[in-house]
Amino acid sequence: MPSSSGLVSAVSSDLEKIREAAPLVLSLTNSVVQPLTANLLLAAGAVPAMLNDAEETVEMLRGGTGALLVNLGTVTHEQGAVMQTAVQEANRLNIPWVLDPVAVGALSLRTRLARQLKEQTPRIIRGNASEIMALAGYSSVTKGPESTSSSADALQAARELALHTGAAVLVTGRTDYSTDGHQVVSTENGHPMMSRVTGVGCSMGALTAACAAVSPSPLQAAVSTAVLMGIAGEMAFEQSPAPGSFAVSLLDCLYSLSPEDVARRARILSL
Repeated sequence: MPSSSGLVSAVSSDLEKIREAAPLVLSLTNSVVQPLTANLLLAAGAVPAMLNDAEETVEMLRGGTGALLVNLGTVTHEQGAVMQTAVQEANRLNIPWVLDPVAVGALSLRTRLARQLKEQTPRIIRGNASEIMALAGYSSVTKGPESTSSSADALQAARELALHTGAAVLVTGRTDYSTDGHQVVSTENGHPMMSRVTGVGCSMGALTAACAAVSPSPLQAAVSTAVLMGIAGEMAFEQSPAPGSFAVSLLDCLYSLSPEDVARRARILSL
């Protein structure tokens, strides 16, 4: 694993690659967060696409998609079938895909689906502590989609989940942890206001997919996601310390984020 300074440089490199390549991120995501997710991808330099039909999803994947996001936030039986089809096609085409298991462990449909999908070689799994613990088979308690556990509580579960699936796992919280099961990287960027705006976490899943499309490794993509989203959140709060304006500032700050901002603000530690 690179040094902390090497990781910071890699984060800036991933951001520049997204802006240069403009990867198309196909987001099978929940209905609550679609506008923020699409706008956040655009702000980062990626291209969003939102579909709900299996035939069109396969066509889009075959047409040059850079990465796929599978977010279970408002999943239905019908959408679950589309997600299964999309994941199979993404794997056939070697397109990286990200699993965001929203509220897994709390509700039965999404829990069954997530457990099936985790066996289908996601490149990255992103979730809060309760979601990661539940997906790894640990007991967890949630309040709707919110975690009642800390990210540190989920670190062992994250490592086991990464080893089992071959994915990098990104556990988000006050401290974000990225692991491939062997290596662990902690990042401490972000602001509590990010949890006061609906869709920020789910949009982070989409940014994870954009990073996966350009980054040299899933673990580095997870680290880059945590740092970029966290720094943008910090900068947004400095400009707009209330939820409504914060959501807009988050997009503006991600759009204007510079390598100098990353170098100055990134708080990364390889454990």
